[in-house]
Amino acid sequence: MGTQNLVLVVGSYDDAAAASSDYQTLRSGQDAGGYEIVGAVVLVRDKDGKVQVKEHGDKSVGHGAAWGAGAGVVVGLFAPPLLAATAVGAGIGAILGAIKKGREEKKLGDDIDEYLAPGTSAVVAVVDDRWADNVEKALARSEKRLTKAIDSENYEKLRKAIEESDDDIVAQINS
Repeated sequence: MGTQNLVLVVGSYDDAAAASSDYQTLRSGQDAGGYEIVGAVVLVRDKDGKVQVKEHGDKSVGHGAAWGAGAGVVVGLFAPPLLAATAVGAGIGAILGAIKKGREEKKLGDDIDEYLAPGTSAVVAVVDDRWADNVEKALARSEKRLTKAIDSENYEKLRKAIEESDDDIVAQINS
């Protein structure tokens, strides 16, 4: 799959179980051949504001290729500060800074507090834009949704930097 026309799709949930269920629906739709997902995660933010990155249920992301290949990129594109909190390496930091600056210049309203307020969850997915409607439908239990285009150059640079630093990121997450 190319990375020319990618979008970020976010569903926000007051209930973590609903987010997990929609994540499973999202994965089932891909497995059935309805669309292709580049990467997707469930984010859970506790009442104190601490964020956990999960795939689904109790299986945490952050082990080997699963983090580097998709989840880290998804988190970095949605909320660069979340990835920066665990990422090491100048390459990732520079790319995250460029993504954040680009968002500020474009005045994009994907503030983490709006879509992942304390005590809520979110399903965040990166997909080809032709699948955006299908993915939004899979996130049926979400209270609100956001779909926005992703700069393909930022996506590729971030993916490459994460793959090159994968072992360092995993070590940091697991420490």
